[in-house]
Amino acid sequence: MVNPARLLIVSLAFATFSAAAAAPSAVSEQCREFLVHGLPTKKGDLLCRTGYALIHDNDTKAATWVAQRMTIARLATVVKRQDRFIPDPDIPKGSRAELDDYRGSGYDRGHMAPAADMRWSAQAMRESFYLSNMAPQVGVGLNRGLWSDLESMIRRWVASRGELFIYTGPIFQAAREQLTRIGPNQVAVPTHFYKVVFDPVRVETIAFVVPNAPQTNRRIEEFITSVRDIEQRTGLDFLNRINPSVQALIEEAVASSLWQ
Repeated sequence: MVNPARLLIVSLAFATFSAAAAAPSAVSEQCREFLVHGLPTKKGDLLCRTGYALIHDNDTKAATWVAQRMTIARLATVVKRQDRFIPDPDIPKGSRAELDDYRGSGYDRGHMAPAADMRWSAQAMRESFYLSNMAPQVGVGLNRGLWSDLESMIRRWVASRGELFIYTGPIFQAAREQLTRIGPNQVAVPTHFYKVVFDPVRVETIAFVVPNAPQTNRRIEEFITSVRDIEQRTGLDFLNRINPSVQALIEEAVASSLWQ
């Protein structure tokens, strides 16, 4: 039986991309490819990198969201991982995370845009280690476990689907004054992390929310949710430059299983 909602998505696909034909004029050319489907929020400092764009929150000292466009070409391995973490040179001291903030904290410097997604460019790899692209993340069982597995799975989807837009960021499910913070600059520790993955060809989304805690012996599919759920938790608005009818359908849907 044909799903009427799916038929509507297909019938409106051309409208989807005509509505997203151009990113906002204020966005620089370097950022444009990552944000063609909209900025999840404009509140904060927009930073444009070779392999991603982000908005930085000077209070939490972390990104509110990090946007990527991954293609088959960007799966190529040209450079090796460098592991040279540095403070973001485009954010002033006092408003950014520093290396000392993580030292002895018990948390990993968890990438939002993964270093393994940046092997196609030496510059992209260097920029992926800016601390603005990090958030304090539990290491064993998450950053070095399920979260890494999720990142690898998304790269496999890129290989099979050709192009994906990926949005990643922290969730702070507590009042700001009640958040755990680390280091002299009081970097906020997220309670959860999210990923939103959008396939612009099949016009599909899959989304995840994962608690910032060890997830040993748990499966990635247990953390599937809707884009709308993430928007409600964060106040963000993803995919806001596509046709509103399409946006509503794909953001409210919860993928029944992991993509093939």
